[in-house]
Amino acid sequence: MSEPSPPKKERRPQQVYTLLVEVGRKAGDGLPQGASGAGLLCYASGVDEAEAVREIVAILKQADMAPLDVTGYGTLAEREAQGHEIGEEERGLMQRALAENSVIVAQFTPFFGKDHPKPQ
Repeated sequence: MSEPSPPKKERRPQQVYTLLVEVGRKAGDGLPQGASGAGLLCYASGVDEAEAVREIVAILKQADMAPLDVTGYGTLAEREAQGHEIGEEERGLMQRALAENSVIVAQFTPFFGKDHPKPQ
């Protein structure tokens, strides 16, 4: 008698998550001189938000950056349900992240001195 084959895993679709990543300083990070860190607004694909966070953290570490904190804002549908206004350019970047199964850094804001936000 042959053993029954294991049940097939249902493949969950990729989605794009909006993530705000705070990075600190690290040698070779490419941040401007005098910056204490930076905030990066990113769109990352994943089957869930946890996977998208792991992907962005891994990519930033490979780029010699020091991720300190990641705040998730959800998928496009979740953000729309919360009443966020999402323009065509932002939608295009999200679509690109999904199509390429990648991470897109949409905005990069260096922090200087007292402008650096305090962790909550």
